[in-house]
Amino acid sequence: MNASFLLREWKTLSRFMPGFLVVMASALVAWAILALPPDDPDSMHWGPVLMGLFGGIAFFLYGMEMMSEGMKRMAGSRMREGLARLTRSRLRALGVGAFVTMMVQSSSATSVMLVGLVQSELMRFPQTLGVILGSGIGSTVTAQLIAFKVTDYALIMVGLGFLLKLVGRGEKSRDAGRILLGFGILFYGMKLMSDAMIPLRSDPATIHFLQSLSTPLLGILAGTVVTALIQSSGAIVGILIVLGEQGLVGLDAAVPIILGANVGTCVTAILAGLAGGREAKRVAAAHAVFKIAGVLVCLPFLALLSDLVVMAGGGMARQVANIHTFFNIGLALAFLPFTGFFAWLLLILVPDKKEKDPLPVFTSPLDNAKIVSPDVAVDMARHEIARMAGLLEIMVRDAGILFVARKPRQDEQYPRLTLLEGLAFRERELDYLDKVTGEFLFRIGREAITGTQTQTLYAMISITRDLESIGDLLERNVAPLLEKKRALVNSFSDEGREELSIYHTKVLKQLRLLREALTEKDLHKAAEIMGRERKYLDLELQYRIRHLNRIMCQRMESVETHEVHMELMNLMTQVIVYTSNIAKTYLSVLVERH
Repeated sequence: MNASFLLREWKTLSRFMPGFLVVMASALVAWAILALPPDDPDSMHWGPVLMGLFGGIAFFLYGMEMMSEGMKRMAGSRMREGLARLTRSRLRALGVGAFVTMMVQSSSATSVMLVGLVQSELMRFPQTLGVILGSGIGSTVTAQLIAFKVTDYALIMVGLGFLLKLVGRGEKSRDAGRILLGFGILFYGMKLMSDAMIPLRSDPATIHFLQSLSTPLLGILAGTVVTALIQSSGAIVGILIVLGEQGLVGLDAAVPIILGANVGTCVTAILAGLAGGREAKRVAAAHAVFKIAGVLVCLPFLALLSDLVVMAGGGMARQVANIHTFFNIGLALAFLPFTGFFAWLLLILVPDKKEKDPLPVFTSPLDNAKIVSPDVAVDMARHEIARMAGLLEIMVRDAGILFVARKPRQDEQYPRLTLLEGLAFRERELDYLDKVTGEFLFRIGREAITGTQTQTLYAMISITRDLESIGDLLERNVAPLLEKKRALVNSFSDEGREELSIYHTKVLKQLRLLREALTEKDLHKAAEIMGRERKYLDLELQYRIRHLNRIMCQRMESVETHEVHMELMNLMTQVIVYTSNIAKTYLSVLVERH
């Protein structure tokens, strides 16, 4: 059972968690009704309690999911730009982490996003440490919103949100409707839980169990396990607020449970990191190290933390929210100055792995990647498409060397392979990336995306297919052409060799510009590729005429190498045409998104 399988199954479970809870609630209600003595007036009637509790949790989680979706859609481009402009400034990284997590409503989702960005090389591992600390602060915003006493107005928010979502003009208005509708459903879930828990105030067994959670280690364990299952520290805060308002849980129990909830948020990121490379594993480990270290530091001072929360004032709801906020702000202030030390420590804990086999297994950060935001996911896919262009650049470079080398040459990156074997190996990698990237783009398309984002996906799918087609073109033609050339007595004429070399350089330049345009989102380089196409096609025509003139003059080398020469020029010309078409498609995407 590998990490990719675990992560995939975990995502499936989390996606259907609200529905799963409703089903479980129904089953538990049926069991409770059948199990309890019907005529015992002193028995706790668990059916209505469990139905309200699990149903309320399901509504709560569904509301959070809808609210998160609306916020991600409304601020997706700003999340992307914030991460793209991230510098080495620790404070800026902290702010970006808080903002992104506030939008996606989950620090674990932010960590999973960071795993993907690091795996895609859009960020470096040390940059993520400040973001991870900021994500903890961002996750407390939801807790503070939940602490407001607006449950009595939940259905009003549901109605207004639904109306705005239904009749709102423009994407922004409908996204605002989703946020308000999700917020209302969330508070309606809290009201259901609160009403369901009223009978528990007189049940001795329940009170005894909840009081036992005030034991620090037991409370931390309970918070960790429950948060790992439902993947939301905000949900834990909501449940604790309801329990606290019913007098079932005090601060002495709420503090360790919330500390455990912060540890529980690490589980999803750890599973995502297991399926990635070394730097992705370091991001996941950093999230866990920060949270666990923070909890260990707080353990001797739980009473002090409780006193600080009481001094801040407010009712039980606000105090529970403040525990979450104070812990994460304190964690950020304590550890932010030492991110350099933590980066060094994590490099020791998760060292670089020495490859035993010089031929690596094909991997991609898009394989089983979680789509937290469509805009960020598109950027991750763009990086993999740029990687495909980089592979083609190497393939075309090595193909040119094959036709001029006097003896077999070994591949620079994989010395155990010849140049021709290296070309075939990279073509298989292109096939893999085409498949993974295409599937990932289709997965993005199944999310709630805008019309502009849809057009971007169509364009990127077209670009991946064109890049893969160039790889197929090289793989089909280079080896047979090389065999034909090796069977000849004479090689290219000096003039022919020079023309092929110059034209080969032009093709490489187009591919290099394409790779850079994709990596840097550069409009000018994409336009430059298109502008050079006509010039290079005219140059190919000139070289074709010169070659035919040499044949007319009975140049022995030109006559004998004619077929190989023309097919090679034609192959390079097809690459130039493909490259220009890709640049044209990509330029339309950049113009749309700007």
